Amino acid sequence: MQLLRFVLLFSAPALASAQAQDVFVYPSMPAGAPPRIANPDAEAASAAEMRRYVEKLPGSDVSFAMVPIPGGKFRMGSAATEAGRKDDECAPTEVELSPFWMEEHELTWDEYRLFQFKLDIELRKAGKFEAQPTDGWADAVSRPTPPYVPMDFGMGLEGFPAISMTEFAAKHYTKWLSMKTGRFYRLPTEAEWEYACRAGASSAYSFGDDAKQLGEYAWSYDNSEGRYHKVKQKKPNAWGLYDMHGNVAEWCIDQHDDGAFLRAFTGKLANNPVNWPTKQYPRVVRGGSWDDDPDRLRCASRRGSAAGWKVQDPQLPKSIWYLTDAKFVGFRVVRPLTEPSDAEKAKFWEPDLDSQREILERQRKGGR
Repeated sequence: MQLLRFVLLFSAPALASAQAQDVFVYPSMPAGAPPRIANPDAEAASAAEMRRYVEKLPGSDVSFAMVPIPGGKFRMGSAATEAGRKDDECAPTEVELSPFWMEEHELTWDEYRLFQFKLDIELRKAGKFEAQPTDGWADAVSRPTPPYVPMDFGMGLEGFPAISMTEFAAKHYTKWLSMKTGRFYRLPTEAEWEYACRAGASSAYSFGDDAKQLGEYAWSYDNSEGRYHKVKQKKPNAWGLYDMHGNVAEWCIDQHDDGAFLRAFTGKLANNPVNWPTKQYPRVVRGGSWDDDPDRLRCASRRGSAAGWKVQDPQLPKSIWYLTDAKFVGFRVVRPLTEPSDAEKAKFWEPDLDSQREILERQRKGGR
């Protein structure tokens, strides 16, 4: 694979060298919105017209599939009698969601490393791929600083889920992807994630309540042999989504709490709810991982991020891009049928803390 051969040039010594010389100054973004890269299958004027489509990342040989998720109502949360239930899971609450597309599988290193190492720019400079009409917008999006160690931690790259990025880094990837394609991509809300995971089911898992069947659908502590695995190796759920249970836990956009946000909707319908973050920790990850027991892979199971996920990070202040101690965290992207306003897009993409803005501004000026 042409791109993988290019990626493998970034060995640990090469990364250290790149880190020492990383003085890239991000160009100004052109005015207006980027043009939309033509993809007839990705266009829909209504929910009835939505279909599965493949998004090929412009200027590369990397692609991924997006699966249509119908809008509708569901009961979010878990019953008090559900085995393995934790205190931060609220009682089942009626939620209504608008239709959206969700990535078929967890985001892979093949996708993420184009953004992480500016490989799309380097491949273009090397004459491997032609310039694209969206390059000016994508090139102006801030990228991660080079990591201190290969962030796959020896578990695998091609076809494996990308891991150990902060929620901030995941959000910036979705902005870059949106600029690259001209279509609006973002992280899922917690409600969208659970709705898509359930795929119409009200049971503990998307396939039912029997945890003995979990090995057919998921990688957990019981069968993972202490590592993540390539995506799409297990059965998908009823809506055609792979690895919603296990393999790697997945970022959502929401602040994690004890369930109070959703309990505020008790007795009434929650329409497209989002618990917008107001502090760095904890943020929500969903789905459980290769390092979790089966009960952590249930549809309603929740987990909050913590400062300890980057305790081995040598930077001061700690990196806004990497989680050195969270080898179990990744993400996948969603795309709503109805594109929101620019202000709403910014809430899903931009830094939500002053400290993040300050570090990002230093990076834009060519510093670390």
